[in-house]
Amino acid sequence: MKSNRAANFGNWILERMPLSNLWNDHMAHYYAPKNFNFWYFFGSLALLVLVNQFLTGILLTMNYKPDAKLAFDSVEYIMREVHWGWLVRYMHSTGASAFFVVVYLHMFRGMMYGSFKHPRELIWIFGMLLFVALMAEAFMGYLLPWGQMSYWGAQVIISLFSAIPVIGEDLSLWVRGDYVVSDATLNRFFAFHVIAIPLALVMLVLLHIMALHEVGSNNPDGVNIKKLKDENHIPLDGIPFHPYYTVKDIVGVAVFLFFFATVIFYMPEMGGYFLEHANFIPADPLKTPEHIAPLWYFTPFYAILRAVPDKFAGVIGMGGAIVVLFLLPWLDRSPIRSIRYRGGLYKKALLLFVISFLALGYLGTQPATPLATTFARLFTVIYFGFFLLMPLYTRWEKSKPLPTRVTHTPTLEERIPVFIATFKEMTVSQPITTKNGTTLLSRRPDLTGIINVTIRLAKKLKDSLD
Repeated sequence: MKSNRAANFGNWILERMPLSNLWNDHMAHYYAPKNFNFWYFFGSLALLVLVNQFLTGILLTMNYKPDAKLAFDSVEYIMREVHWGWLVRYMHSTGASAFFVVVYLHMFRGMMYGSFKHPRELIWIFGMLLFVALMAEAFMGYLLPWGQMSYWGAQVIISLFSAIPVIGEDLSLWVRGDYVVSDATLNRFFAFHVIAIPLALVMLVLLHIMALHEVGSNNPDGVNIKKLKDENHIPLDGIPFHPYYTVKDIVGVAVFLFFFATVIFYMPEMGGYFLEHANFIPADPLKTPEHIAPLWYFTPFYAILRAVPDKFAGVIGMGGAIVVLFLLPWLDRSPIRSIRYRGGLYKKALLLFVISFLALGYLGTQPATPLATTFARLFTVIYFGFFLLMPLYTRWEKSKPLPTRVTHTPTLEERIPVFIATFKEMTVSQPITTKNGTTLLSRRPDLTGIINVTIRLAKKLKDSLD
């Protein structure tokens, strides 16, 4: 009797809300390429971290006070008095950095495999809007602990708006709500961080996923799997997202949670990169920290800002470093999507771009010495050169023949024998006699084997760049 009632109730809901159609369209009957690799974990991980930020953020707001006189003490109260408050706070602060880690890797995968190219331009645009909203969300939340670095970091960044001609002073005044960063600023940022931007993030995530499922996922080969279908109109190189990739993503989630928990329990501050030491000191408007720098995920753009001597030009450069990412689908003129089949020019350019981005990230954490500024200018030129010269070198390069169907990606089981053989090549057996006279075989590093493996890997890397 109870089972019949439950079934009737379920049918009553499905008649009024097509949940089964939604599940089939986006999970069970959504066919994804069967050659997804490691790089395709980061989209689902970004969604996982977003949920973590929402849940931990809600728990934090239950005890947080958006008041300039009480904000810092309320954070200390959460850390010291609220049951498991320290864990919730560290999950939220570590989650912010983890969010940018997986988002940056997700964007890099799109640049490697051409996920921004036709017909996925709109997916890339929504993804970039998500990135900008995420940066705004992180910046607004950065002020809320009301520590020394939060306060002065916000003071510096907001003052940049005043460099905009005509409207700059009024805009910075509107953002602050006062002539200096004060209680009004804290309340505005709290409202944006907790309500306005999260709503925009949810909307953009839905649009991003809807656009993705409309045109289909890209793959490491850049081959359109919708061209070849069987008699049932199912892609020959596609498999249902559920259960195949939902189960595969669980493995990625488990590995991610292992590293996430390690950071939370053993190094939540990450040497001052995730939580600066100065932020454990209450904000003091009368005492400026010796070196003001944003959190690590903003430092590449901060380094570009400081590399330009003129304040307004620096703001233009910092904004342009983000805007140029939106133009990527139209700057790349190559007919090939995946880096596997592109010529060496794009591979070398992408490598230089990654080096410049990492170098700018490091320089943004360091004091602006003359030598550091010189290197920042050099890497800023490389950063923009990757995009502005793209219409030229993507036309000139000679690409490899594109396969008609997706290629096989080796599984972990297939890779294990290769790993074992490589390990044996890099080591040598050595007999050891124990105290009781037993002879055991142990392995020690073999210099000749290590050199041979290194040379072989270097040759493979060179071949991949040619």
